[in-house]
Amino acid sequence: MDTHSPDGNFAARARTSALTSGRGLALAVASLPEALLCYTLCLVSIALVPVVGIGLFTTPWAVRWLRSFADRRRALAAKWCGIRIPSAYRPLPADGRPWALTYALLRDPATWRDLRWLLVDATAGFATALLPALLPLYALEGFALAAGMWRIYVGTTGEAYWYAFVPVSGQLPALSAGVLGVVFLLLGVRWAPALLAVHFRLTRALLAPGQEELAERVRVLTETRRDAVDSSAAELRRIERDLHDGAQARLVAMGMDLGVVEMLLDKDPAQARRLLAQARQSSADALTELRDLVRGIHPPVLAERGLGDAVRALALRLPVATEVGVELAGRAEAPVESAAYFAVSELLTNAVKHADADRVWVDLHHSDGMLRISVTDNGRGGAAVGAGSGLSGVERRLGTFDGVLAVSSPAGGPTMVTMEIPCALS
Repeated sequence: MDTHSPDGNFAARARTSALTSGRGLALAVASLPEALLCYTLCLVSIALVPVVGIGLFTTPWAVRWLRSFADRRRALAAKWCGIRIPSAYRPLPADGRPWALTYALLRDPATWRDLRWLLVDATAGFATALLPALLPLYALEGFALAAGMWRIYVGTTGEAYWYAFVPVSGQLPALSAGVLGVVFLLLGVRWAPALLAVHFRLTRALLAPGQEELAERVRVLTETRRDAVDSSAAELRRIERDLHDGAQARLVAMGMDLGVVEMLLDKDPAQARRLLAQARQSSADALTELRDLVRGIHPPVLAERGLGDAVRALALRLPVATEVGVELAGRAEAPVESAAYFAVSELLTNAVKHADADRVWVDLHHSDGMLRISVTDNGRGGAAVGAGSGLSGVERRLGTFDGVLAVSSPAGGPTMVTMEIPCALS
């Protein structure tokens, strides 16, 4: 059928309406229990912080669940209705201790905004999510009355059954209810997408950050971008220095040796052969240095096989036992993979050189639009983010992509470093 004809347009709208109604009904039914449970747990957990202290341990978990719930609603708003709902969560502190996380989460205005949204989502949000399904379901009720279902109600109560403004007490009024049901069905086909958009516009009004929060977010992003530019400039200087002091010096020396060989070919062939062997070794050393330099810029295994295999290759080169777990359904963008790879490389180097660890565990997985990486070692602990620390460089590298770093490293160990980078897999 030609989709540009009136019949084709109506069929397409009917399919869209049915899909939208199903989405709204599923959203209302599925979200209401989770919203109520999440709201209750968050309030109880926060209330327990000053009372018995157990809230220090449960609040970070509860608020992260709340943020995950809100992020899923943001994703549905963008996917189903094209409504973008920005988030402005403050970065979590690098100190992974429960009291520090709880303090940071409770100071974040977005936490309280999410809680207010949960309360509204369980009431007005539930009703607006049902709106796209109400008209088609009400139309089905009119069809059922026209088919004779009115007899059951009238025969049981002895009273007329009101369908909208039509009192149904006989077959003729029942047929009128069926006609009215057709009207409701046509209205549903026409307005179902707009009705679902009402729900997500309400969500956006409650979840979207204010101007002050957006300004603070811009300031943080500006700082991380500036750090990224500084890091890139330092990396370029390092590459230039390595080229000048390494491969370039060897190539110059090799050229000089070859010049001497030309003069000694007839006078002292034995010495010429020794210099040729030396030049050959210099060329091999220069090639090795160039390969190491290229691997430091962007490892071939990362470009060819992705982040998971690149981290496994890193683990194989370590002198300690390392377990790598990877659950990635696809690949992130190249800059994200590169940042994650070098962050893991820095953490593994720290575990071997500074923590005196003899066992390391690495876990990579992706969920809820977030790449999550944890590196754990059984070393002596005491790691912290600070001036001159390699962890500070990792934090700056992740900040370029709006990522966060959390460190838990009590004295005596173990050390667990967790990284989160927002990204999509392809």
